[in-house]
Amino acid sequence: MDRWRNMLIGIVTGVIIVAALSYATGVTKLIRNSFGSSTEYKSSGSAAAPDLANGDWINSAPLKLQDLRGRVVLIEFWTFGCINCRNTLPFVKSWHDRYQAKGLTVIGVHSPEFDEERNVESLRREVTSLDLRYAVVTDNDYETWNAYHVEAWPTAFLLDKKGRIRWMHVGEGGYDEADLLIQKLLAENDHAGK
Repeated sequence: MDRWRNMLIGIVTGVIIVAALSYATGVTKLIRNSFGSSTEYKSSGSAAAPDLANGDWINSAPLKLQDLRGRVVLIEFWTFGCINCRNTLPFVKSWHDRYQAKGLTVIGVHSPEFDEERNVESLRREVTSLDLRYAVVTDNDYETWNAYHVEAWPTAFLLDKKGRIRWMHVGEGGYDEADLLIQKLLAENDHAGK
């Protein structure tokens, strides 16, 4: 009986130690993020979005967030070699198609994972092949990635008409939540936001 009790105590202790180490090293955050996680911010507590770093623009002249005040902005960090990113593209393309005329601007920030994804001509071919019609900017030096504290592909941010971050989602999923929030942000009064 004592042998079984000691073994049970050892197992429980081991589980507690592994859980504590996983939490302390951030492994649980990485595991949770791989399944997708969202954060919505209240307007009064949301931070102003950092500017976009310089890069090569595809499908658009260079955009500045300051010039987009009065519009809702969806920024998605992605890379063309990432299967999870490719899985989100139909939704991002749909939002662009449905809401662009109503005040949504979509910007794809292409932050490469692999060296071959740094080539701008390869990115142009992929954008054409994937039929992306919204603005895409290269982020080969990860300046925008770092400014937004991104940790994984894909990561999306929704900015309100005043340029404040109102929602962030890491990973796939959250599509219904994003669609509803886009509609909500488009309906917000923006007369004081310009």
